Amino acid sequence: MSSATPPLQPIRPNRHFHVIDDKQIRQLADGALEILAETGVHCPSEKCLKIYAEHGAQVDFEKQIVRLAPDLAAASLATAPRYYCMGARSLSHDIHLDGKSMFCATDGCGVETVDFDTRQRRPSCKDDVAKMARMSDYLSSIGFYWPIVTASDHPSTAPLHELDASFNNTVKHVQSETVMGETMGKYAVEMARVVAGDEETMRKRPPLSLLVCCIAPLAQDKDGMESALLFAEAGLPVGFMSMANAGATGPATLAGNIVAGHAEIVSALVLIQMAYPGAPVFHSFMPGIMHPRTGAFLTTPLENELPYVVGVELAHHWGVPTLAGVFGTDATMPGWQSAQEAATALLLCALAGADTGSGLGLLETCKLLIPEEIILDSDIYHRVRINAEGFDASREAMALDVVKAVGPRSHYLKHRHTRENLRRRTFSGLTAQPNPSGGMRDPVEVAREKAEWILENHHPQPLEEIQQKELARILAGADREIGGRE
Repeated sequence: MSSATPPLQPIRPNRHFHVIDDKQIRQLADGALEILAETGVHCPSEKCLKIYAEHGAQVDFEKQIVRLAPDLAAASLATAPRYYCMGARSLSHDIHLDGKSMFCATDGCGVETVDFDTRQRRPSCKDDVAKMARMSDYLSSIGFYWPIVTASDHPSTAPLHELDASFNNTVKHVQSETVMGETMGKYAVEMARVVAGDEETMRKRPPLSLLVCCIAPLAQDKDGMESALLFAEAGLPVGFMSMANAGATGPATLAGNIVAGHAEIVSALVLIQMAYPGAPVFHSFMPGIMHPRTGAFLTTPLENELPYVVGVELAHHWGVPTLAGVFGTDATMPGWQSAQEAATALLLCALAGADTGSGLGLLETCKLLIPEEIILDSDIYHRVRINAEGFDASREAMALDVVKAVGPRSHYLKHRHTRENLRRRTFSGLTAQPNPSGGMRDPVEVAREKAEWILENHHPQPLEEIQQKELARILAGADREIGGRE
C-alpha cells in the first residue's frame, strides 16, 4: 500500500548576502575568461569541437584545444535561462527555481554501503539505491534525489539501473551524475520520456536532469559532454561541475583554484548554449584542497567552505542557477566531524542565494553510505532552514502584553499564551530524547531507528504498471546492447 509523500520544505532565507563584493566577482569572472581566451580547455569530442568551431570559437582540432573570446562566451551565456522548473512525478513536488528558495538533494554516487541489516561494509547495489530513494521520498529536506550509491551489481549499465530504482521509489525529481556517453544518454532520455508521459510534459516539467563533472585541470570529458548534448536536445536540464583540487589539479591559492575551475564550467555551459540556445543549464563548483601530507582530496578543510559560496556568487554572475556543495564531509563515521562540516557550508550557501545543493547522506568524501546519516543530515538541514527564515519581531510576537501581565518574579507556565505558542516551536526529533533508563538517548541510535521505521512504513505512489513495464523493456535493451559489448 502506498503512502503520501510529505510536502517539500525548501530553505527560504529571510535575506541574502554576498560573501565577496562586486569588484571581486568581476575579477574572478574576468580571470576565468582570460584563461579561456588565452589557454583554453581540452575537449576530446569531435562532435563538440565542431560545434565550438561553427559558432566562432578558436579550435585546434589536432590538439583538441578550444579557446573562447570573452565576448563570444558572454553572448552564448546570455541565452541561458536563469529560472526554470525541475519536474517530478508528483506535480506538488515540482521544483521551481525562482531565486527565493533552495532545494537540496542527497549525495552521490557512493560505492560502498554499511548494510541495512547486517551492519557490515560491502559494495553498494541497486537495492540500496531503491531503499534510499524511498527514504528520501519521505524526508521533506530532500527536494530531489541523486542515486546515492552505484548499482555495482549491474556494472555495464549501472547508471540506467540507478535511474530505474530511483523512478520506481520516489515521486521527486531525479538527477543523475553517472549517465555518460551517447548510447547511455539515449536510453536515459527514453526513460525520462516514459516517466513524464509524453514529449511536451518532459520539456515543460522534466523529471530527470544530468550533472557532468569536468576533468581538472582545464579539460572536458568526451562521454560526459556528448550525453549532455543529448539531454539538452531533449529539454532536460544539464549542469557542469568542477572539482578542481587546490595544490594538485588546481592552483594552491583559493582564488586560483576558483578561477581555473570556473573556466572549465563556463566552457561547458557555452557549448550547450551554442548548440541549443535557451536550454536549461546549471553551474556547480565543488572544489577540494589537497592534504599536504597524504595527497587526499579534502572537501571540508577549515577554509574550503568559502569557495563553495563564491561558486554560488559566480553562477549568478553568469546568469544561471547553481548546484552548491553542501554536506560533503570527509568524516568516516556519523558524529561531531560530519555535523560541524555540514552546517556551515549549507547555511552560507543558502544565505548567498543558492538555488539547489547536494550532499546529504554520504561519508568519507562521498564514498560511503551509512543509512542513518541521511536522517542526521536532515536534522541539520531543518536547523538551517528554520534559522535562515529569520524571526517575527512584531508587537504581537514580542508578547509585550503578556510580559506586563506576568510581571516580575513570576512564570509563564500557566499562561494561555504559553500553551498556544510553545506548540508552534520546532524541536529536533533526534536530540534531547529521554532514555527510559535515565539520561538522554544517543541521536545516532535514534536516527537509525527512524531510518528503519521509514523503510518499513513509507511506500511512495508507484509508477503506473505500463510505465514499469516500459522501463523494464528499456533496461533489457540497454543490457543487451551495452552489456553485450563486454
